[in-house]
Amino acid sequence: MAITESYMLPLQTKAPDFSLTNVVSGKVENLNQLKGKSGTLVVFMCNHCPYVIHLLDALIETSEEFSKKGVNTIAISSNSTISHPQDGPEKMYTLALEKKFTFPYLFDKTQEIAHAYKAACTPDFYLFDIDLSLYYRGRYDDSRPGNKNPITGKDLHAAFNSMLKGEHTNGMQNPSLGCNIKWNEGNSPEELS
Repeated sequence: MAITESYMLPLQTKAPDFSLTNVVSGKVENLNQLKGKSGTLVVFMCNHCPYVIHLLDALIETSEEFSKKGVNTIAISSNSTISHPQDGPEKMYTLALEKKFTFPYLFDKTQEIAHAYKAACTPDFYLFDIDLSLYYRGRYDDSRPGNKNPITGKDLHAAFNSMLKGEHTNGMQNPSLGCNIKWNEGNSPEELS
C-alpha cells in the first residue's frame, strides 16, 4: 500500500463531466443527472483501502447531512480490477447495499475520469459549488487509521459551510492522504506523461 497525497486540482476548475455505471442500479448516469441543486461532492474511493474503511460510516453520515442542504454526494471507484478484484462492480454493489449508501457508487472502468479529476488517492474529495466550480479539494479531516485523532470531518464540513454562505474559497487546503489509486498497466499518470 503506497501512501499518497492528493494532486490538489486547481480551485475553480469546472467539474469534468462523466457518464459511468451505477453499480447498484446498473444504469449509466452522468454528472448533470446526479449533481445537487446547491453543490456536489465527488469522492474517489474504493472498497479495500484502510483509509476509506476508517471513515466510511462518517462519510455516509456526511452525505446525508449535505443532501439536506441540496449538496449531493457521488462516489467513484477507479481502481484496477485486475490487481484488486475486491474493488470491482460486484463487490462495490455488495458494499453499497451492506452500508445502505444513499449516494450513487459509480465504476470508472477505463480510469479516464480519475485522470480528468487528477485523482491520486482513496479517499480523494472534491466539493463543487452550484456552478460546478471547484470550491474545495483535500482531506476529510486529520484522522487516519492508527493516529487516534477523532473522525470529525472538520476540514470538509468547514468548506461546505463556507460554500453555502457564499464566502470566497480558502486557498489554504490540506491534501487528502490515502492509498494510491490502483492503475491499470500503462495507465498511471507517471506512465502517461
